Amino acid sequence: MFTRILASSLLFASVALTSCPVAAAEVDNEIALQMYTLRNVGSADKQFAMAHEAGFKNVEIVGTHDLSAKQMQALLAKNQLKVTSAHVQLSALESAYAETLAFNQAVGNKTLIVPWIEAEDRPTNSQGWIDYAKRLDRLGAKLRKDGMQLGYHNHNFEMKKYDGVTALEIIMNHTQPENLKLEMDAAWVSRGGQDPVRFMNEYPGRIYAIHAKDNAAIGIRDDEMNFAPLGEGLLDWQTILPAAKASGVKWFIIEHDKPNDPWSIITTSLRNLRAALSH
Repeated sequence: MFTRILASSLLFASVALTSCPVAAAEVDNEIALQMYTLRNVGSADKQFAMAHEAGFKNVEIVGTHDLSAKQMQALLAKNQLKVTSAHVQLSALESAYAETLAFNQAVGNKTLIVPWIEAEDRPTNSQGWIDYAKRLDRLGAKLRKDGMQLGYHNHNFEMKKYDGVTALEIIMNHTQPENLKLEMDAAWVSRGGQDPVRFMNEYPGRIYAIHAKDNAAIGIRDDEMNFAPLGEGLLDWQTILPAAKASGVKWFIIEHDKPNDPWSIITTSLRNLRAALSH
């Protein structure tokens, strides 16, 4: 296992050294940073400045970052950043629909992602997941009429099977493609015992983005929830990235759930992802 990790790291390092700078600049239009990764580095001003300094052109925001739309607009302009999407809790979307819509329209965002279901709110059987999917579908249809796109971000609990079908597949199978896209977190899919490539092959055109992070082996980065920068862990990105391209994935969004050194994580991830996409 350790040999595999080392080999993966060496492969990405080799590609990084041989990739064309022009190609790397082009793939920046496919790469974004999930700002949750930088939540502990200081103020919103410091967080967005770090994203810019690291070389990102696009970001995925989390709610409003406690900013007004005008403040967010100014921060994005100052750091030459564009918003690809926003993580917004389903309850917030339903209870503060107009406000959420207005904020995101003002900052130039057209994609809203439901990022998480609290443990006490998660369905416990197949019908429960079907009902949840229909709830998403109705909201997605409403957003679409207002010029917005709804998406869903998975963790590992959606990999649990109900009557032989994963919860994530139930969601996808009971929503209309135009009403719900998937932002697939490949690391969490793998942790749930499923193959991210299978999902991409199964739902072409429906996977809007990939959350690009890696899983580390137990004993490695234990204090970082065993997550690693893309290309320095256990996932087979040489297979995942081509499958993502073939499936129609538009964005590759770098994220880390618990980075000890956010700067090191995002710069390493960006370097490796640029190299992999340019290769």
